[in-house]
Amino acid sequence: MAGVLNLTAATVFSPISRRRTSNPRLFSVKSSTNTSETPLSARTEAEPGPGISVSAPPNFRAPNPKPFSVRPDKVLDILGASLAFLFRLTTSVLVSGYSVTLVPNKEIPSDEYALGIAGFKLKESSKVGPRPEMPIEIYEFESCPFCRKVREIVSVLDLDVLYYPCPRNGPNFRPKVAEMGGKKQFPYMVDPNTGVSMYESDDIIKYLVGKYGDGKVPFLLSLGLFTTLTEGFAMIGRMGKGSSYTPSKLPPKPLEIWAYEASPFCKVVREVLVELELPHILHSCARGSPKRQILYQRVGHFQVPYLEDPNTGIQMFESADIIEYLRATYAV
Repeated sequence: MAGVLNLTAATVFSPISRRRTSNPRLFSVKSSTNTSETPLSARTEAEPGPGISVSAPPNFRAPNPKPFSVRPDKVLDILGASLAFLFRLTTSVLVSGYSVTLVPNKEIPSDEYALGIAGFKLKESSKVGPRPEMPIEIYEFESCPFCRKVREIVSVLDLDVLYYPCPRNGPNFRPKVAEMGGKKQFPYMVDPNTGVSMYESDDIIKYLVGKYGDGKVPFLLSLGLFTTLTEGFAMIGRMGKGSSYTPSKLPPKPLEIWAYEASPFCKVVREVLVELELPHILHSCARGSPKRQILYQRVGHFQVPYLEDPNTGIQMFESADIIEYLRATYAV
């Protein structure tokens, strides 16, 4: 697991619109509108990132984490993002095979992550399938119900994903999807581990559970039109957020964020990542994820979202402050 999380981001990302077609071919995607699964031809050596300078805002200091608190000016945003629970219940809250036991505090070592409740702790576990060596690559945008379906299965399967945001009028990755697959349709998935690429959210879900899960599509993701409608209703409280491009600087390396789909705090941050068209590796860590322990060991605390920006060296908690940091650093 640690080997996957420590994967150098530069090896899987470069600004796609600036790749040289004359370079040795290590990465190029071939696709067809006639099939749901298409072989990925070969990975290509990526051209170095654009010659832009990215630095944190002057005198910037990452805030200390404040668990279970909402900044007063963000209360309505978090409430709106929380409406998803009414329509999607626990989908994407729990990793596949989740189980929990309430045990006395002393049974959990102090260096092990566990949620404490009145002198007890929750001992959580899950059953994840085979782990991809390289992150799955998904082209999508936040306010699309079909994209949300795929983001939910990413949380359930506890996968790491390299997201290429495709907001309306985005100049980089939305055109690339049409170039690769022949149409601007989202989500679009590329699995560099197997050479498979595809459109269609239901096909992507079936592929992911077959390759990286137990082969079973979760019930609330298997209800066809009902699933799609409830995915749309789940986003009513944030209507239109995370769908339109805000002019920005394209970072040399993708950002990294520890998050999961069901968290309203994570959602409001992802909206901004999409609007600014900032590629990011998402380390999914829903309840039961072993990555909760990994983050806990790394920083001595678990809370999401947690942002790591390799372009500036900034690492930080707190969704409201992350949003302000992203806009100050990358918005033009």
